Amino acid sequence: MLDFGVTALPDPPQSRFFELVELTEKHGFGYAWTYDSHILWQESYATLPVAAMKTEKVKLGHFVTNPGIRDPTIAASWYATMQDLSDGRMVMGIGRGDSSRRVVGLKPVRVAEFEASCRMIKELMNGRSVEWNDKELKLEWVRDELPDIPMWIAGYGPKALGVAGRVGDGVIIQLADPQIIQWIMNTARKAAEEAGRDPSELKCIVGAPSIITDDLARAREQVRWFPAMVSNHVMDLIERYGFDSEIPDALTEFVKARKFYDYKDHSRVGAAHGEFVTDEIAERFTVIGDVEQVKAKLKELESVGVDQFNIYLMTEGQEQTLETYGKEIIPQFAGVEA
Repeated sequence: MLDFGVTALPDPPQSRFFELVELTEKHGFGYAWTYDSHILWQESYATLPVAAMKTEKVKLGHFVTNPGIRDPTIAASWYATMQDLSDGRMVMGIGRGDSSRRVVGLKPVRVAEFEASCRMIKELMNGRSVEWNDKELKLEWVRDELPDIPMWIAGYGPKALGVAGRVGDGVIIQLADPQIIQWIMNTARKAAEEAGRDPSELKCIVGAPSIITDDLARAREQVRWFPAMVSNHVMDLIERYGFDSEIPDALTEFVKARKFYDYKDHSRVGAAHGEFVTDEIAERFTVIGDVEQVKAKLKELESVGVDQFNIYLMTEGQEQTLETYGKEIIPQFAGVEA
């Protein structure tokens, strides 16, 4: 059973962001996500509460936030507050921090610190007591009748995936390549099993651009920015593990042609730093093509255990993409209300 979500940028004007979130709900998507990168775009911790007031059913969250820019106790309290405000519709995506940290001159949060923060946030935002900085903390006002807020952890490398397996409710994967997805989930589930958790309970959420069109050449040009964005994370992995490691070549080989990355064009169509991305990689990492090609790729993702496909809506024809998914794609997958 495949669920569907959408990630929209918190780009000005805010009215456009709210419009896209409302369209997401209208067309039957279950999730509306946004970025957390407070310098590149508007402050999503301010815009998401308004989005919650403008919607009724769709679940809301960051794809992803991080505990390095946000103090972990503030992130936990904000999500708990939003769970109350939205009447139980929050979901947390969290990672070590890419654009949000690098743009202000910081590196991603170290893995050990990241794991400790995730463990604490998960408990605190769901109304349970935690030990933090030698203090016992609890959000006494959390409503017991609301469901727990799930925490889905983003990662590519073995160490970050270990955190996802030991702590997370799911894994966020920013690419739509079935081979890489299977390796990532196997790595995370092995860590879950070693930690005494049920590995089958670990959800898999894939985020990537999707364009439905007969003009495949134009679609490739629309999405080259995305594998270039993924390459930032891959470069971190290569710095740590090198090219000869357990990480599959399918994930690392494509970055050898990379020349540079400019965060001013982060997640922007036509970004010059995406020029190195080949047609093959553009297609492997995304979900593009006509309706039948898109359905086939989504069925393939479903077959390897993907639980949610999340459209990165940073391409042209946003309304058309949402409408076509609502009418022709989502109804084809059981368990999703069109």
